[in-house]
Amino acid sequence: MHQSLPNAATHVTDWIGAAYVLTLVGAFIADAYLGRFLTIIVFSFIYFAGMAMLTISAKVDSFRPPLCRKPPCPEATGRQTAFLYTALGLIAIGTGGIKPCVSSFGADQFDEEDEREVVKKYAFFNWFFFAINMGALMGITLMVYVQQEKGFAWGFGIPTITMFISIVILAAGFPNYRYKKPMGSVFTRFIQVIVVAIKNHHRGVRVVSDDQLYEVPTQESDIFGARKLAHTPQFRFLDKAAMIKHQESSLTRNRWKQCTVTQVEELKCFIRVLPIWATTIALSISFAQLSTFFLSQASVMDRRLGSSFIIPSGSIPVFSAINALILVPVYEKIIVPFLRSKTGHRRGITSLQRMGMGLFISIFAMASAAVVEHKRRTHANPTSLSVFWLFPQFFLIGSAEVFTYVGQLEFFYDEATDGTRSISSALFLSEIGIGSWLSTAIVKIIEKCTGKEEKGWLRNDLNASKLDYFYWILMAINGVNLVAYLYVAWRYKGRDGASSTGSVRDDVMVNDQS
Repeated sequence: MHQSLPNAATHVTDWIGAAYVLTLVGAFIADAYLGRFLTIIVFSFIYFAGMAMLTISAKVDSFRPPLCRKPPCPEATGRQTAFLYTALGLIAIGTGGIKPCVSSFGADQFDEEDEREVVKKYAFFNWFFFAINMGALMGITLMVYVQQEKGFAWGFGIPTITMFISIVILAAGFPNYRYKKPMGSVFTRFIQVIVVAIKNHHRGVRVVSDDQLYEVPTQESDIFGARKLAHTPQFRFLDKAAMIKHQESSLTRNRWKQCTVTQVEELKCFIRVLPIWATTIALSISFAQLSTFFLSQASVMDRRLGSSFIIPSGSIPVFSAINALILVPVYEKIIVPFLRSKTGHRRGITSLQRMGMGLFISIFAMASAAVVEHKRRTHANPTSLSVFWLFPQFFLIGSAEVFTYVGQLEFFYDEATDGTRSISSALFLSEIGIGSWLSTAIVKIIEKCTGKEEKGWLRNDLNASKLDYFYWILMAINGVNLVAYLYVAWRYKGRDGASSTGSVRDDVMVNDQS
């Protein structure tokens, strides 16, 4: 669309941010109204419509600016830009509905009460991430090659057709899936707890013992389809929402006046994971560079492979994808059994420890990116430097993603309650969106503080920029963030009230099951 490098980079991160933050909306719809399966199907069709429009934008001449061989290039018209952004908007909405539900719906297929199935569920998230990277590998190799050789229309058209086929395949399994029915609005339940707790606090209500807290006498909780949750001592203020003020209070069904212990604990579980969520966002800022400045570096380097083949710049993330495809099976088949024999933990190490490992690796990823970019920028002939110099930063950021992303999938699913599984998955996915927006904000701040596009660190001409300074800033952010994460993880209390070094729900010891 003939946009400048900084503007194109920020538009990419803005779109990624919108797509992932919209997962909160998709998750709410799934948990409250449609259920995960129907949400995936409906939003897949929205995604498909966006892809079809994107293909039209690339195919029909009137929907894009004319081909430009030499700058300055004519900008896209308002109509062309609006059509493109509408297509991207539909894809973002589709992403928002699909992503928070797919991993949770997959995990729902395993019975937590069956010892054989629960072990398979622990491995599911690793193989789910493996499948994502297999798709990414096809996208950044085969599809980028098709796009380069045949044009954007083919590059977008084939995934559009593939998307429709995937919907048909998913729908074909309808009779065989296990389903979790929608349980109503979780946000409404959260607000009810907060409102009732505040009202009771102003009335001078005090909780002296757990016996004063209300819970329904039935085997199931009064949240449709959800199991009861045991009371925990954290966030005692919220317990006031379940306080029985009078004997007749136990007969009420008005949640705006009387909440149950389970409803209160549902909100507590959500609040507990927020510090973990907040201290892993910084990593997503680094991930955002995979689709922006990392590719910009590749585009101005020597991408020859052999005497005749030139690697498309859009295929350079293959370094990261291949790393994930290799590391996931190695981790699942070799590292996990070894760690399990040493720690007695089903997953080898806890989800919190796994996330911390990824955050640690990300520091070295950005340091590597800064060192390589400095070498490239100060080289006598920057364009002669091989693109394989970028391999370490792609390898390290891919390794960080394997540890952190899968650890987050495990953690946010396992620490969620029956009624908050999709919202919890969306909370973690929203990190990617927020990280992308923060990346945009940092780019804009650096641009403004260092002389804008003409004289600043980040210019349209990468060889005249100082991108390595930007990478050093990201490395420092990741370092500070790691310290904050370690503190939060050390103090974390799970659903059973145990510390992160004890038996948080996903941290069940093998020996305890024998």
